[in-house]
Amino acid sequence: MSAHQHAEGQLPHEPERATLEGRNKVLGFWIFLGAEVVLFGTLFSAFVALRHQVLDGPHASELFELPMVFAATMILLTSSLMSVFAVQAMHRNKVKALIGWLFVTIILGLSFLGLEIYEFNNYVAEGHRMNTSAFSSSFYTLVGFHGAHVAFGVLWISLLIAQMFKKGLTVVTAPKIYLSMIYWHFIDVVWVFIFTVVYLMGKVG
Repeated sequence: MSAHQHAEGQLPHEPERATLEGRNKVLGFWIFLGAEVVLFGTLFSAFVALRHQVLDGPHASELFELPMVFAATMILLTSSLMSVFAVQAMHRNKVKALIGWLFVTIILGLSFLGLEIYEFNNYVAEGHRMNTSAFSSSFYTLVGFHGAHVAFGVLWISLLIAQMFKKGLTVVTAPKIYLSMIYWHFIDVVWVFIFTVVYLMGKVG
């Protein structure tokens, strides 16, 4: 029986690791995330070094609105919990539940992006633009780069849902879903560091 011929009820408990290809994908993706950690670490280092270089622009303590950022943080962390439920549904071979949790993850991801766009628009209106200062450039590069990762994650999960409707849950599609959930956890963890280093440290100086 080929990988594509597995019936829903016949899938192993962890279908993402049922084949050598699936296990290699998981290993390779962890290596990719290691490179992402280095990249984000560089952006964090640049931001920390430049966060007081505001020139004539607004300071972080004047700019940031913690209640809105906290709401965005809770939305993203909740989406991470939804992705855990999605993986659990996949391990129980419950395709409808899996797709449902993935849909909720997407909705929460889009909500986070909506708040971030609203936040950026407010900052621009207050004179905090990409080219205002070294602080603003490093801020938009770091936070915007993370936002681009969230947008990519939303697109990736959306395409996986479409593939699920077409091919179902197999040992071929399962590793893709599992990797997308690891990716989603990764960008959630990065956001926790952004919330702490950028926003909380910005408010306390």
